[in-house]
Amino acid sequence: MLGKLNSNEQTNSIVHPRYGCAIGAAYTVSAIPRGIPLVHCGPGCADKQYFMLSYNNGYQGGGYSGGSVIPSVNAGESEVVFGGVKKLEDLIKSSFKIMDGDLFVVLSGCIGELVGDDVGSVVKKYQKKGYPIVFAETGGFKGNNLIGHEIVTEAIIDQFVGEYNGEKENRLINLWTEVPYFNTYWRGDFIEIKRILEGAGFKVNILFGSESKGAGEWKNIPKAQFNLVISPWVGLKTAEHLKEKYNQPYLHIPVIPIGAEETTQFIRKVVEFSGINKEVSEKFIEIEENRYYYFLDHFSDFFSEFWFGLPSKYAVIGDSSYNIALNKFLVNQLGLIPVKQIITDNPPEKYRKTIREEYKRLASDVSTDVEFIEDGYIIEKKLRESDFGNSTPIIFSSAWERDIIKELKGIIIETSCPSSFEVVLNRSYIGYTGALTLLEKIYTTSISFGS
Repeated sequence: MLGKLNSNEQTNSIVHPRYGCAIGAAYTVSAIPRGIPLVHCGPGCADKQYFMLSYNNGYQGGGYSGGSVIPSVNAGESEVVFGGVKKLEDLIKSSFKIMDGDLFVVLSGCIGELVGDDVGSVVKKYQKKGYPIVFAETGGFKGNNLIGHEIVTEAIIDQFVGEYNGEKENRLINLWTEVPYFNTYWRGDFIEIKRILEGAGFKVNILFGSESKGAGEWKNIPKAQFNLVISPWVGLKTAEHLKEKYNQPYLHIPVIPIGAEETTQFIRKVVEFSGINKEVSEKFIEIEENRYYYFLDHFSDFFSEFWFGLPSKYAVIGDSSYNIALNKFLVNQLGLIPVKQIITDNPPEKYRKTIREEYKRLASDVSTDVEFIEDGYIIEKKLRESDFGNSTPIIFSSAWERDIIKELKGIIIETSCPSSFEVVLNRSYIGYTGALTLLEKIYTTSISFGS
């Protein structure tokens, strides 16, 4: 049995990893259309990030510049002993000849940073020649891929976007929300958030995914009226940086909206912050709510017929963004009872108090506690000790929890990394339309359970 090291029962190892290391932010770059990550690390590093964040997480694929396409130094024994600067320079030269991209980002791993390779001096030579290239120090000891994500976004802003003293464009928003690839449903979620904001009367620098205009859109970041952070903590550091660099305000909404109630509140908060006329947004809300409740009205026939056999108690195991959002939806929209909530993405300590407070106000008469645990061994222990009563528990989690949920005779809905029993293209579980998809998933899985 693993020995306990502190009061949180954390052991000296982590069973079932749930994120990549900082260099996993290569997939932040891959999520930018025509963005090319170059990794200064060992061959196993890049390979492991792909399997954790992409392949075994909804089978998202490598796309234009991810997976096996990523140019790598493939550092080995020679680079550990003599340094890898020469090999990195050769890689950059070759990448410019072979890879057709608009933005190149060199990410350094543990080997280069530990032996003291001066990646910045190599990259700066190309920057002076006008090449669209930046560097980011993403050694694994800096943190996980969520930390790496913001290291990369800030590097692009400082080294590629650069200075700006022009006018701000009214109604234009920079969006900072889910971490590409890490959040399994990010592609569909970005589409839905952009659709909602545009419907409410805004223009959006979405920055990542199919709706992004690529490097040119990043150049427009300083022109935005404000930054919008939709996340408990990821994106806040970037927003603070932009506030200081471009005197650009930001609005922080910690809960990703799921369902009509949360999404309507979300729109009104953004509109109020921006100061734009409410006429367009209120008309959009009316159309979306009418559609949403049309489908919900038809769904109510099913709900009233099957209520006795449907799950009433739930647990959510996953990253903080989806964890809070799911809790709000399950309590307020479906009236389910929260039993166990565990956040697994290791948010920095300074954000944890405000995250805990969100769980104290899930609804006017519902509150619960949340725990921050990364170790799958302890998570399974916590679930095993949870009291779900006589009802069949429904548990929103990663694929790692599949065995313990089977042991509990529960229902699993995979909503966090890694998700290896879901194939995800552009599915979304947020906003107005995504919430309906989530309802379909929850209750299709529930009525087919045990069949």
